[in-house]
Amino acid sequence: MMNDNAQSSGQQQVFEIQKIFQKDISFEAPNSPQIFTQEWKPDTNVQITTESKKLEENVQEVVLNITVTTKSGDKTAYLVEIQQAGIFTMKGFAEQQLGHLLGSYCPNILFPFARELVAELIAKGGFPHLLLAPVNFDALYAQHQQHLKQEVQSSKAAH
Repeated sequence: MMNDNAQSSGQQQVFEIQKIFQKDISFEAPNSPQIFTQEWKPDTNVQITTESKKLEENVQEVVLNITVTTKSGDKTAYLVEIQQAGIFTMKGFAEQQLGHLLGSYCPNILFPFARELVAELIAKGGFPHLLLAPVNFDALYAQHQQHLKQEVQSSKAAH
């Protein structure tokens, strides 16, 4: 991957996936086996967050956190919490490009692995199949950037 800025400065952009791994996995079915004998009325809540951490020069860890809580009636059927992670080499990118890679591009790479794991855990728990809908990480990243910009403007106005 190269852009005009990288070409003119002679610096080549490098993006590599070093490793994709499952950092943390939790599955709980607190009301089983009784939940299996009741009418199935699922109400599912999905929360997704991302975080990144610099490991060394040009190497970042990105973690996709997914929490799925499903209730049937007033009882929790299951709770799935996973951290799907990756280690990525990113070299020669401007700060804004790096932010987009960490906040959108890398989570897009990690999501299919996380979606498969969530579906597998729920099925092995004895519950009906659940496949997470695709996520627009570009839109989430843009919303996050807009929120940060508003916070900065609010703090400047308060002073």
